[in-house]
Amino acid sequence: MALNLPMPGKRFVIGVPFGWLLVFFMLPFLILFYISFVDMGNDISPFKPIWDHETGLLQLKYENYISIFRSPDGGELFQTIYIEAYIRSIWYALCTAVLCLVIGYPFSYFIARSPASVRPALLMMVMLPFWTSFLLRVYAWKGILADQGVLNQLLMGLGITSEPIQMLYTNVSMLVGMTYVYLPFMVLPLYANLVKMDFRLLEAAYDLGASPFKAFWLVTVPLSKAGIIAGFMLVFIPCVGEFVIPSLLGGPENIMIGRVVWDEMFTSNNWPRASALAVVMIGLIVIPLAIYYHFTGEEK
Repeated sequence: MALNLPMPGKRFVIGVPFGWLLVFFMLPFLILFYISFVDMGNDISPFKPIWDHETGLLQLKYENYISIFRSPDGGELFQTIYIEAYIRSIWYALCTAVLCLVIGYPFSYFIARSPASVRPALLMMVMLPFWTSFLLRVYAWKGILADQGVLNQLLMGLGITSEPIQMLYTNVSMLVGMTYVYLPFMVLPLYANLVKMDFRLLEAAYDLGASPFKAFWLVTVPLSKAGIIAGFMLVFIPCVGEFVIPSLLGGPENIMIGRVVWDEMFTSNNWPRASALAVVMIGLIVIPLAIYYHFTGEEK
């Protein structure tokens, strides 16, 4: 049933989320964008002004962005540690999103097909990890994957291995930790999409001679496209800028862009370059999403 609100009510309903985004996203982003074009100042004023009152000209420091794509010694383009960190972050985020999709889709499908009386309990089990501290959950994986951790002790106790296997501070530990943490963000939107599906369509496909796999691939998957995209974005976007998991479970070769931004800001005390790195990271995420939604909106 459509909700017919008067014009002031509609403006209020629309204005509240837009106001929230303006105050808590757009304004901080504009401040970040401003800092990325200035230089560090003195102790009293941490950043130099962007406007020169004597000449009346803008003093934009493009070097903060140039240094991301070209090393200071004039080396080859796109051959910097920052580009490597961006590529590594996107790669880990893609792998994590794919793993979450492969693992989370059966979970969501099973919950959606379960009796209505059981679904709340199953959803509660998916959401239980959120009741525990994020840091504690990541630290727990350190205890599981360490050389003398639970998993290695179990493998040696069963006689499968004679010595510990290096699992911590590797690609495996990174992907395991990130998949574990972000799996609920894939399961919940998929479930919300699958639970609304009319499963009589599958019965019709069976009656027309389709095999269970073919019916699943041609009926269920296309109808759950919106949930797949939503879950993929909810996992991929925070994974790109992940800081805690690479710091605790990743090794020196697993440094992602979140750790690079932290080092530039708090170790090198170079806030303008750290801001430029963050702006570029936001652009790498927002621009492809905007292009995608623009074309999908035109198709509809």
